[in-house]
Amino acid sequence: MKASYIAVLCTLLLLLLAKAHVTMAVTCNPTQLSPCVSAITSSSAPSTVCCSKIKEQKPCLCQYLKNPNLKKFVNSPNARKVANTCGTPFPKC
Repeated sequence: MKASYIAVLCTLLLLLLAKAHVTMAVTCNPTQLSPCVSAITSSSAPSTVCCSKIKEQKPCLCQYLKNPNLKKFVNSPNARKVANTCGTPFPKC
């Protein structure tokens, strides 16, 4: 009886662990987008580092758009182009 109880508990534990999703909170820090400066300010292609940072910071883009100091940088046509090139559609805020 004890062995079957332990087996059931182990099975449930394994199922729960298999379904568990680890969620990491994003720290909104606009300086994380610094690898994208050259791509945004010129017509050069974004680097892989730039694309990974845009994807990482995507949850923060609306917050950056609300900041008057960052809005002109983040909302520029080139910034949207870089985000699209990286496969990260610009959020509708």
